[in-house]
Amino acid sequence: MSEYQVFEQKMQKVLDTLEDALDGIRAGRANPAVLSKVMVEYYGTPTPIQQIASVSSPDPRTLLIQPWDTKAVKDIEKAILSSDIGINPQNDGRSIRLIFPQLTEERRKELTKQVKKYGEEAKVSVRNVRRDAVDKMKKQQKASEITEDDYKIAEKDIQKLTDDFTKKVDDVIGKKEKELMAV
Repeated sequence: MSEYQVFEQKMQKVLDTLEDALDGIRAGRANPAVLSKVMVEYYGTPTPIQQIASVSSPDPRTLLIQPWDTKAVKDIEKAILSSDIGINPQNDGRSIRLIFPQLTEERRKELTKQVKKYGEEAKVSVRNVRRDAVDKMKKQQKASEITEDDYKIAEKDIQKLTDDFTKKVDDVIGKKEKELMAV
């Protein structure tokens, strides 16, 4: 694998991490991804909800969690209450419903600021990868492992890669902001 591909993979990881973080931000719609970080104490082992129950969305603002083992309903309810989702589960003994309230305009703006902050952090991480790549190329050039021309070409390629990933970050952020502001 070339060094260029290594730096490209690092930038892709930054983008993937950003997308995972944004999945956890609820936009007034029921999205099973908000439960991805919730761990249920199931027979003494922290387990993701998706591994012990089916999670479906019967309507745009409701998530229905149906555990395969009905004894787990109380544990799932407890895990949701102790998480930072901010929604009270409704337990009927066999399943749990999460009803997502409509977001207020003020809350939408707060979430948009949070999304922008995540985007800026991702851009900083991408630029850090670029810096590391350029530093590595400089060292190789000083050690006469690559020529001045090769260094300039590599620097240009890395800058193009950085610009591409910065644009991808902007696209992901723009999409999430649009989703948040849609009423």
